[in-house]
Amino acid sequence: MKQQVLIAGRYRLNNTIGRGAMGEVWQAYDELVGRPVAVKLLHAQNSEPTAAARFRLEAQTAGLLSHPHVVGVLDFGEQEGRLFLVMELVDGDSLARVLAQTGPLPAEDVARIAAQSAAGLGAAHEQGIVHRDIKPGNLLLDADGSLKIGDFGIAHFMNDPSGALTATGQIVGTSLYIAPERALGQPAGPPSDVYSLGCVLYQLLTGQPPFRAGSPIAVLHHHLDTAPVPPRELGVALPPAFENYLLGLLAKRPEDRPTAHQVADWFGAGNWRGRPEPLPAIAPHPRPEPRATAWDAPSAPSPTPAPGAATVYAFPTATGSTTPSHRTRRRQPTGVRGVARKRSRAVGTVAAVLVFLAALLIGMAWFSPAHSSADTPSTGPSGTASNSRSAPQP
Repeated sequence: MKQQVLIAGRYRLNNTIGRGAMGEVWQAYDELVGRPVAVKLLHAQNSEPTAAARFRLEAQTAGLLSHPHVVGVLDFGEQEGRLFLVMELVDGDSLARVLAQTGPLPAEDVARIAAQSAAGLGAAHEQGIVHRDIKPGNLLLDADGSLKIGDFGIAHFMNDPSGALTATGQIVGTSLYIAPERALGQPAGPPSDVYSLGCVLYQLLTGQPPFRAGSPIAVLHHHLDTAPVPPRELGVALPPAFENYLLGLLAKRPEDRPTAHQVADWFGAGNWRGRPEPLPAIAPHPRPEPRATAWDAPSAPSPTPAPGAATVYAFPTATGSTTPSHRTRRRQPTGVRGVARKRSRAVGTVAAVLVFLAALLIGMAWFSPAHSSADTPSTGPSGTASNSRSAPQP
Protein backbone atom coordinates (compact mmCIF):
# COMPACT_ATOMS: atom_id res chain seq x y z
CA MET A 1 0.00 0.00 0.00
CA LYS A 2 1.31 3.41 -0.97
CA GLN A 3 1.81 6.18 1.51
CA GLN A 4 -0.70 9.00 1.98
CA VAL A 5 -3.62 6.60 1.61
CA LEU A 6 -6.77 7.65 3.43
CA ILE A 7 -8.61 4.99 5.51
CA ALA A 8 -12.28 5.45 6.35
CA GLY A 9 -12.08 8.98 5.00
CA ARG A 10 -10.08 10.25 8.02
CA TYR A 11 -6.93 8.22 8.80
CA ARG A 12 -4.06 9.19 6.54
CA LEU A 13 -1.28 6.57 6.48
CA ASN A 14 2.27 7.89 6.56
CA ASN A 15 4.83 5.09 7.05
CA THR A 16 4.97 1.55 8.38
CA ILE A 17 6.24 1.01 11.90
CA GLY A 18 5.72 -2.75 12.19
CA ARG A 19 4.96 -5.80 10.11
CA GLY A 20 3.95 -9.34 11.03
CA ALA A 21 2.30 -12.50 9.75
CA MET A 22 -1.22 -11.14 10.27
CA GLY A 23 -0.76 -7.59 9.04
CA GLU A 24 1.15 -4.37 9.29
CA VAL A 25 1.06 -1.32 11.54
CA TRP A 26 1.19 2.20 10.20
CA GLN A 27 1.93 5.52 11.74
CA ALA A 28 -1.06 7.64 10.68
CA TYR A 29 -2.86 10.89 11.34
CA ASP A 30 -6.51 11.29 12.28
CA GLU A 31 -7.56 14.28 10.18
CA LEU A 32 -10.96 14.46 11.81
CA VAL A 33 -9.69 14.85 15.38
CA GLY A 34 -6.22 16.14 14.54
CA ARG A 35 -3.93 13.69 16.34
CA PRO A 36 -1.40 11.00 15.44
CA VAL A 37 -2.63 7.41 15.66
CA ALA A 38 -1.52 3.89 14.82
CA VAL A 39 -3.46 1.88 12.27
CA LYS A 40 -3.17 -1.90 12.06
CA LEU A 41 -4.19 -3.35 8.71
CA LEU A 42 -4.93 -7.05 8.19
CA HIS A 43 -3.27 -8.56 5.13
CA ALA A 44 -5.72 -8.83 2.26
CA GLN A 45 -4.77 -12.44 1.45
CA ASN A 46 -4.15 -13.75 4.95
CA SER A 47 -3.88 -17.55 4.87
CA GLU A 48 -4.60 -18.06 8.55
CA PRO A 49 -8.27 -19.10 8.92
CA THR A 50 -8.74 -17.42 12.29
CA ALA A 51 -6.95 -14.18 11.41
CA ALA A 52 -10.10 -12.11 10.87
CA ALA A 53 -11.71 -13.47 14.05
CA ARG A 54 -8.59 -12.74 16.05
CA PHE A 55 -8.43 -9.26 14.61
CA ARG A 56 -12.02 -8.57 15.68
CA LEU A 57 -11.28 -10.08 19.08
CA GLU A 58 -8.41 -7.68 19.61
CA ALA A 59 -10.66 -4.75 18.82
CA GLN A 60 -13.35 -6.08 21.14
CA THR A 61 -11.10 -6.84 24.10
CA ALA A 62 -8.85 -3.79 23.95
CA GLY A 63 -11.92 -1.63 23.36
CA LEU A 64 -13.24 -2.69 26.76
CA LEU A 65 -10.11 -1.48 28.51
CA SER A 66 -9.36 2.11 29.39
CA HIS A 67 -6.16 2.14 31.39
CA PRO A 68 -2.94 4.19 31.28
CA HIS A 69 -0.87 1.03 30.79
CA VAL A 70 -2.95 -0.58 28.03
CA VAL A 71 -2.80 0.57 24.41
CA GLY A 72 -6.21 2.09 23.75
CA VAL A 73 -8.34 1.08 20.76
CA LEU A 74 -10.03 4.04 19.09
CA ASP A 75 -11.77 2.62 16.03
CA PHE A 76 -12.40 -0.56 14.04
CA GLY A 77 -13.70 -1.18 10.55
CA GLU A 78 -13.15 -2.49 7.02
CA GLN A 79 -11.65 -0.77 4.01
CA GLU A 80 -11.73 -2.38 0.54
CA GLY A 81 -11.97 -5.86 2.01
CA ARG A 82 -9.26 -5.24 4.59
CA LEU A 83 -9.97 -5.00 8.31
CA PHE A 84 -8.32 -2.12 10.13
CA LEU A 85 -7.83 -1.28 13.77
CA VAL A 86 -7.07 2.25 14.96
CA MET A 87 -5.09 2.54 18.21
CA GLU A 88 -3.34 5.24 20.18
CA LEU A 89 0.18 5.80 18.92
CA VAL A 90 2.92 4.78 21.33
CA ASP A 91 5.93 6.93 20.53
CA GLY A 92 8.63 4.51 21.60
CA ASP A 93 10.02 1.00 21.25
CA SER A 94 8.94 -2.43 22.38
CA LEU A 95 10.89 -4.16 25.13
CA ALA A 96 12.10 -6.64 22.53
CA ARG A 97 13.82 -3.86 20.65
CA VAL A 98 15.17 -2.33 23.86
CA LEU A 99 16.72 -5.65 24.84
CA ALA A 100 18.26 -6.04 21.41
CA GLN A 101 19.76 -2.54 21.52
CA THR A 102 20.84 -2.10 25.13
CA GLY A 103 20.78 -5.54 26.75
CA PRO A 104 19.68 -6.14 30.37
CA LEU A 105 18.16 -3.26 32.32
CA PRO A 106 18.90 -2.03 35.85
CA ALA A 107 16.73 -3.33 38.67
CA GLU A 108 15.20 0.14 39.14
CA ASP A 109 13.89 0.20 35.55
CA VAL A 110 12.66 -3.39 35.68
CA ALA A 111 10.78 -2.72 38.91
CA ARG A 112 8.99 0.22 37.29
CA ILE A 113 8.11 -1.89 34.24
CA ALA A 114 6.86 -4.65 36.54
CA ALA A 115 4.56 -2.31 38.45
CA GLN A 116 3.08 -0.72 35.32
CA SER A 117 2.61 -3.88 33.27
CA ALA A 118 1.05 -5.69 36.25
CA ALA A 119 -1.34 -2.79 36.73
CA GLY A 120 -2.43 -3.06 33.10
CA LEU A 121 -2.88 -6.82 33.42
CA GLY A 122 -4.89 -6.34 36.58
CA ALA A 123 -7.28 -4.03 34.71
CA ALA A 124 -7.71 -6.65 31.97
CA HIS A 125 -8.29 -9.43 34.49
CA GLU A 126 -10.97 -7.35 36.19
CA GLN A 127 -12.81 -7.32 32.85
CA GLY A 128 -12.47 -11.10 32.57
CA ILE A 129 -9.78 -10.86 29.88
CA VAL A 130 -6.58 -12.94 29.81
CA HIS A 131 -3.95 -11.63 27.41
CA ARG A 132 -2.25 -15.03 26.81
CA ASP A 133 0.71 -13.59 24.89
CA ILE A 134 2.72 -11.43 27.28
CA LYS A 135 6.21 -11.13 25.81
CA PRO A 136 8.75 -8.35 25.23
CA GLY A 137 7.40 -7.59 21.75
CA ASN A 138 3.92 -6.81 23.13
CA LEU A 139 5.10 -4.47 25.89
CA LEU A 140 5.73 -0.96 24.59
CA LEU A 141 7.61 1.92 26.18
CA ASP A 142 6.38 5.44 25.49
CA ALA A 143 8.72 8.39 25.03
CA ASP A 144 8.54 9.16 28.76
CA GLY A 145 9.29 5.55 29.72
CA SER A 146 5.70 4.65 30.56
CA LEU A 147 4.77 1.07 29.64
CA LYS A 148 1.69 0.03 27.68
CA ILE A 149 0.44 -3.47 26.91
CA GLY A 150 -0.51 -4.05 23.29
CA ASP A 151 -1.65 -6.81 20.93
CA PHE A 152 -4.69 -8.47 22.48
CA GLY A 153 -5.03 -10.49 19.27
CA ILE A 154 -5.10 -13.87 21.03
CA ALA A 155 -6.70 -12.69 24.25
CA HIS A 156 -9.28 -14.93 25.90
CA PHE A 157 -12.51 -14.09 27.68
CA MET A 158 -12.56 -16.18 30.84
CA ASN A 159 -16.34 -16.69 30.64
CA ASP A 160 -16.20 -17.70 26.96
CA PRO A 161 -14.47 -21.05 26.29
CA SER A 162 -14.60 -20.39 22.53
CA GLY A 163 -12.60 -17.18 22.90
CA ALA A 164 -9.32 -19.02 22.45
CA LEU A 165 -9.95 -19.35 18.69
CA THR A 166 -7.83 -22.47 18.54
CA ALA A 167 -8.44 -26.11 17.88
CA THR A 168 -8.75 -28.46 20.85
CA GLY A 169 -5.39 -29.05 22.48
CA GLN A 170 -3.58 -26.38 20.45
CA ILE A 171 -1.34 -24.07 22.44
CA VAL A 172 -1.37 -20.41 21.46
CA GLY A 173 1.39 -18.11 22.68
CA THR A 174 5.15 -17.95 22.72
CA SER A 175 6.80 -21.00 24.27
CA LEU A 176 9.56 -18.97 25.93
CA TYR A 177 6.99 -17.23 28.14
CA ILE A 178 4.18 -19.76 28.46
CA ALA A 179 2.91 -20.91 31.86
CA PRO A 180 3.27 -24.58 32.96
CA GLU A 181 -0.49 -25.15 33.16
CA ARG A 182 -0.87 -24.01 29.58
CA ALA A 183 1.94 -26.35 28.55
CA LEU A 184 -0.29 -29.11 29.92
CA GLY A 185 -3.17 -27.94 27.73
CA GLN A 186 -5.16 -26.39 30.56
CA PRO A 187 -7.15 -23.17 30.01
CA ALA A 188 -5.35 -19.88 30.48
CA GLY A 189 -6.22 -17.81 33.51
CA PRO A 190 -4.93 -14.63 35.18
CA PRO A 191 -2.06 -16.58 36.86
CA SER A 192 -0.87 -17.54 33.36
CA ASP A 193 -0.33 -13.88 32.49
CA VAL A 194 1.50 -13.35 35.79
CA TYR A 195 3.87 -16.23 34.99
CA SER A 196 4.54 -14.85 31.51
CA LEU A 197 5.26 -11.44 33.01
CA GLY A 198 7.72 -13.13 35.39
CA CYS A 199 9.53 -14.62 32.39
CA VAL A 200 9.75 -11.19 30.76
CA LEU A 201 11.09 -9.56 33.93
CA TYR A 202 13.66 -12.35 34.26
CA GLN A 203 14.85 -11.66 30.71
CA LEU A 204 14.99 -7.91 31.30
CA LEU A 205 17.31 -8.51 34.26
CA THR A 206 19.52 -11.28 32.88
CA GLY A 207 19.35 -10.77 29.12
CA GLN A 208 17.83 -14.22 28.54
CA PRO A 209 14.51 -15.93 29.29
CA PRO A 210 14.44 -18.35 32.23
CA PHE A 211 14.35 -21.43 29.99
CA ARG A 212 15.92 -22.07 26.60
CA ALA A 213 16.25 -25.24 24.55
CA GLY A 214 16.65 -26.49 21.00
CA SER A 215 12.93 -26.86 20.36
CA PRO A 216 9.64 -25.40 21.64
CA ILE A 217 8.66 -28.80 23.09
CA ALA A 218 11.88 -28.95 25.10
CA VAL A 219 11.19 -25.44 26.39
CA LEU A 220 7.72 -26.54 27.52
CA HIS A 221 9.28 -29.39 29.48
CA HIS A 222 11.54 -26.92 31.25
CA HIS A 223 8.54 -24.79 32.22
CA LEU A 224 6.98 -27.91 33.72
CA ASP A 225 9.91 -29.49 35.56
CA THR A 226 12.92 -27.16 35.81
CA ALA A 227 13.52 -24.57 38.49
CA PRO A 228 14.83 -21.26 37.09
CA VAL A 229 18.38 -20.28 37.96
CA PRO A 230 18.31 -17.38 40.46
CA PRO A 231 19.43 -14.22 38.63
CA ARG A 232 22.12 -13.43 41.18
CA GLU A 233 23.83 -16.71 40.28
CA LEU A 234 24.11 -15.29 36.77
CA GLY A 235 25.96 -12.25 38.08
CA VAL A 236 22.98 -9.88 38.29
CA ALA A 237 23.19 -7.32 41.10
CA LEU A 238 19.73 -7.71 42.55
CA PRO A 239 18.27 -7.16 46.03
CA PRO A 240 17.31 -10.50 47.63
CA ALA A 241 13.72 -9.30 48.07
CA PHE A 242 13.41 -8.65 44.33
CA GLU A 243 14.86 -12.04 43.44
CA ASN A 244 12.66 -13.97 45.87
CA TYR A 245 9.51 -12.26 44.61
CA LEU A 246 10.47 -12.78 40.98
CA LEU A 247 10.95 -16.50 41.58
CA GLY A 248 7.51 -16.50 43.19
CA LEU A 249 6.01 -15.21 39.93
CA LEU A 250 7.58 -18.27 38.26
CA ALA A 251 5.99 -20.76 40.66
CA LYS A 252 4.93 -23.95 38.89
CA ARG A 253 1.47 -24.02 40.46
CA PRO A 254 -0.92 -21.18 39.53
CA GLU A 255 -2.25 -20.91 43.08
CA ASP A 256 1.25 -20.16 44.38
CA ARG A 257 1.61 -16.97 42.33
CA PRO A 258 0.42 -13.51 43.40
CA THR A 259 -2.30 -11.72 41.48
CA ALA A 260 -1.48 -8.99 38.99
CA HIS A 261 -2.79 -6.32 41.37
CA GLN A 262 -0.60 -7.68 44.17
CA VAL A 263 2.43 -7.55 41.88
CA ALA A 264 1.65 -3.95 40.92
CA ASP A 265 1.24 -2.90 44.56
CA TRP A 266 4.39 -4.71 45.72
CA PHE A 267 6.66 -3.19 43.11
CA GLY A 268 4.92 0.18 43.20
CA ALA A 269 5.49 0.46 46.95
CA GLY A 270 9.23 -0.12 46.52
CA ASN A 271 9.21 -3.40 48.44
CA TRP A 272 11.62 -4.85 45.91
CA ARG A 273 14.43 -2.90 47.56
CA GLY A 274 14.11 -4.92 50.76
CA ARG A 275 16.12 -3.89 53.81
CA PRO A 276 19.91 -3.55 53.98
CA GLU A 277 19.98 -5.58 57.18
CA PRO A 278 17.58 -8.01 58.83
CA LEU A 279 15.52 -6.62 61.67
CA PRO A 280 17.04 -7.32 65.08
CA ALA A 281 15.38 -9.94 67.23
CA ILE A 282 12.99 -8.62 69.85
CA ALA A 283 14.76 -8.69 73.22
CA PRO A 284 12.85 -10.47 76.02
CA HIS A 285 11.55 -8.38 78.90
CA PRO A 286 14.32 -8.21 81.55
CA ARG A 287 13.67 -10.06 84.79
CA PRO A 288 15.31 -9.24 88.16
CA GLU A 289 18.41 -11.30 88.73
CA PRO A 290 18.31 -13.50 91.88
CA ARG A 291 20.72 -12.66 94.66
CA ALA A 292 23.83 -14.80 94.49
CA THR A 293 23.77 -17.53 97.19
CA ALA A 294 25.70 -20.64 97.97
CA TRP A 295 23.14 -22.91 96.34
CA ASP A 296 23.18 -20.96 93.05
CA ALA A 297 26.81 -21.78 92.27
CA PRO A 298 27.34 -25.12 90.48
CA SER A 299 29.45 -27.54 92.49
CA ALA A 300 30.30 -31.19 92.55
CA PRO A 301 27.81 -33.46 94.39
CA SER A 302 28.60 -33.76 98.08
CA PRO A 303 26.85 -35.87 100.75
CA THR A 304 27.31 -33.07 103.27
CA PRO A 305 25.70 -29.76 102.35
CA ALA A 306 27.64 -26.59 102.97
CA PRO A 307 26.76 -24.67 106.10
CA GLY A 308 23.64 -22.63 105.63
CA ALA A 309 22.71 -24.35 102.37
CA ALA A 310 19.14 -25.42 101.82
CA THR A 311 18.02 -27.89 99.15
CA VAL A 312 14.39 -28.34 98.17
CA TYR A 313 13.44 -31.92 97.35
CA ALA A 314 10.27 -33.16 95.75
CA PHE A 315 8.65 -35.80 97.91
CA PRO A 316 5.30 -37.47 97.28
CA THR A 317 2.63 -36.49 99.78
CA ALA A 318 1.91 -40.16 100.49
CA THR A 319 2.59 -43.59 99.10
CA GLY A 320 0.88 -43.93 95.78
CA SER A 321 0.08 -40.22 95.72
CA THR A 322 -1.37 -38.90 92.45
CA THR A 323 -0.32 -35.32 93.06
CA PRO A 324 0.94 -33.92 89.71
CA SER A 325 4.68 -33.54 89.65
CA HIS A 326 4.41 -30.02 88.20
CA ARG A 327 2.87 -28.86 91.50
CA THR A 328 6.07 -29.68 93.40
CA ARG A 329 8.16 -26.59 93.94
CA ARG A 330 11.45 -27.13 92.20
CA ARG A 331 12.51 -23.60 91.40
CA GLN A 332 14.60 -21.65 93.84
CA PRO A 333 12.90 -18.56 95.29
CA THR A 334 14.42 -15.25 94.26
CA GLY A 335 14.74 -11.91 95.99
CA VAL A 336 15.06 -10.98 99.67
CA ARG A 337 11.96 -12.93 100.72
CA GLY A 338 13.21 -16.03 98.98
CA VAL A 339 16.59 -15.82 100.75
CA ALA A 340 14.92 -15.30 104.14
CA ARG A 341 12.62 -18.30 103.49
CA LYS A 342 15.65 -20.40 102.61
CA ARG A 343 17.49 -19.44 105.75
CA SER A 344 14.48 -20.07 108.02
CA ARG A 345 14.11 -23.53 106.53
CA ALA A 346 17.82 -24.20 107.10
CA VAL A 347 17.60 -23.12 110.78
CA GLY A 348 14.52 -25.29 111.32
CA THR A 349 16.20 -28.28 109.76
CA VAL A 350 19.34 -27.90 111.92
CA ALA A 351 17.23 -27.51 115.09
CA ALA A 352 15.24 -30.64 114.26
CA VAL A 353 18.44 -32.60 113.73
CA LEU A 354 19.87 -31.44 117.08
CA VAL A 355 16.68 -32.41 118.95
CA PHE A 356 16.74 -35.81 117.27
CA LEU A 357 20.40 -36.40 118.23
CA ALA A 358 19.78 -35.30 121.83
CA ALA A 359 16.85 -37.67 122.14
CA LEU A 360 18.93 -40.47 120.68
CA LEU A 361 21.78 -39.93 123.19
CA ILE A 362 19.35 -39.79 126.11
CA GLY A 363 17.76 -43.00 124.99
CA MET A 364 21.12 -44.73 124.67
CA ALA A 365 22.15 -43.54 128.16
CA TRP A 366 18.85 -44.49 129.70
CA PHE A 367 18.79 -48.01 128.40
CA SER A 368 22.52 -48.68 128.71
CA PRO A 369 23.53 -51.80 130.85
CA ALA A 370 25.22 -49.55 133.47
CA HIS A 371 21.83 -48.40 134.71
CA SER A 372 19.46 -50.58 136.70
CA SER A 373 15.75 -50.44 136.40
CA ALA A 374 15.68 -48.77 139.84
CA ASP A 375 17.77 -45.79 138.66
CA THR A 376 15.79 -42.64 138.19
CA PRO A 377 16.76 -39.61 136.23
CA SER A 378 17.63 -36.41 137.95
CA THR A 379 14.79 -34.01 138.43
CA GLY A 380 17.01 -30.99 138.88
CA PRO A 381 16.93 -27.93 136.82
CA SER A 382 19.20 -29.47 134.21
CA GLY A 383 16.51 -32.05 133.35
CA THR A 384 17.16 -34.04 130.26
CA ALA A 385 20.50 -32.42 129.66
CA SER A 386 21.97 -34.03 132.85
CA ASN A 387 21.01 -37.50 131.60
CA SER A 388 22.62 -36.80 128.29
CA ARG A 389 25.93 -36.11 130.08
CA SER A 390 25.85 -39.26 132.28
CA ALA A 391 28.45 -41.92 131.71
CA PRO A 392 28.77 -45.58 132.87
CA GLN A 393 30.53 -46.00 136.22
CA PRO A 394 33.61 -48.18 136.39
